[in-house]
Amino acid sequence: MKQSSKNIAIIGSGLVGSLLSIYLKKMGHTITVFDRRPDIRNVEFSGRSINLAMSNRGWQSLREVGIEDEIKKIAIPLDKRAMHVIGKPMYFQKYGKDGEAIWSISRGVLNRKMIDLAEEAGVEFRFNEKVWNVDLPEATLFTGESEKGKWKEYNYDIIFGCDGAFSRVRHKMQRRSRFDYSQNFIDVGYKELSIPANEDGSHKLDKNSFHIWPRGNFMLIAMPNIDGSFTCTLFMPFEGEVSFESIKTKEQATTFFKTYFPNVRKEIENLTGDFFKNPTSAMVTIKCYPWTYWDKVALVGDSAHAIVPFYGQGMNAGFEDIFALKQIIEKHGDDWETIFETYQKERKPNADAIAELSYRNFVEMSSKTADAKFLLQKKIEKRFAELHPDKWIPAYSRVTFSNKPYAEALAMGDAQEEIMKEVMQMPHIESLWDSDEVEQKILSLL
Repeated sequence: MKQSSKNIAIIGSGLVGSLLSIYLKKMGHTITVFDRRPDIRNVEFSGRSINLAMSNRGWQSLREVGIEDEIKKIAIPLDKRAMHVIGKPMYFQKYGKDGEAIWSISRGVLNRKMIDLAEEAGVEFRFNEKVWNVDLPEATLFTGESEKGKWKEYNYDIIFGCDGAFSRVRHKMQRRSRFDYSQNFIDVGYKELSIPANEDGSHKLDKNSFHIWPRGNFMLIAMPNIDGSFTCTLFMPFEGEVSFESIKTKEQATTFFKTYFPNVRKEIENLTGDFFKNPTSAMVTIKCYPWTYWDKVALVGDSAHAIVPFYGQGMNAGFEDIFALKQIIEKHGDDWETIFETYQKERKPNADAIAELSYRNFVEMSSKTADAKFLLQKKIEKRFAELHPDKWIPAYSRVTFSNKPYAEALAMGDAQEEIMKEVMQMPHIESLWDSDEVEQKILSLL
């Protein structure tokens, strides 16, 4: 259904804001993007990034607007985890079927590219312009240098809040009656480290693997960049015996890496320098509802549903919001009130589901991936899925290598977990795991 051209403002020039601007511009709207920060293309990266894992949902959203091939040039496919467990040689865990992979991509590199592509499409960006207030019924926003200084007023037909977990647009919506909001910080923070490329520009570790050093309450991960380096992220409790708080000196940092990451400490560039130079960042899950106000304002991405990063789905979920919004727009044309109402009702259950799945995956990645019983369960599931691909799709594959709803992945994953609890109770399961008996047991429980 055809739409009349609207004058639309997007608050936030991050990944979701810049992709949404491309979508809406290609639909024929006039788009202005506001951001309180300077243009990311002109600044050094801040040392607080976790590399992104682009998966099916993200690629679908980029394909829909014709930029998938451009973005693949700056991404690296990862088809497996490389597990670095103390006392064992490194081993690999394949992610899915042959050919299935997540793609490592630098957040900063991707954001710069997306802004370039948006500008090429005709989007106007206004950097260093902070939005202080939004008049929701009028779709009017106010910007200025300070909260108490002089403000500029801009009038629009529609405003989209893509301004992240601590959204100014959502903050204004929270003051409305019957607006539900919750935020939940986990006790674990993260810090960015880096592994430089070899002198010839090649990678020091396997470049097609997502590297994990699971250590129970904490872990290190590493994802490759196209310049041969790896972006590493150390996830660790803020306080406690082994924590960010407990490492105060260079000597303590050196001892920490020698003790827990003996096979990688020589590879990490200026390890203790990175540790003390880069900030320790917090992780939060944010839930709210409604996501829209009349036919005037809508939240997209983290501003509506920030999640912890342990399923690699934060960006993918935000991009999928945009893909879903486009399908709804094509159905309802100029009826923006119905568009917004349908969008929030469709996306909210899926946002809640991926928030739950992301938190669970943190527990799995940090402790269970080194647990023998857990690994055996995964081997049984993998074998059964290969024998009966129509009957068993692992939860990870449903989330990462499919475009089916997140809510469906959560429900099916819970049902499968109940089945596997019974299977793992079978006598002598360690020796019987690949037998007909186990296969028949699962079939009988399905």
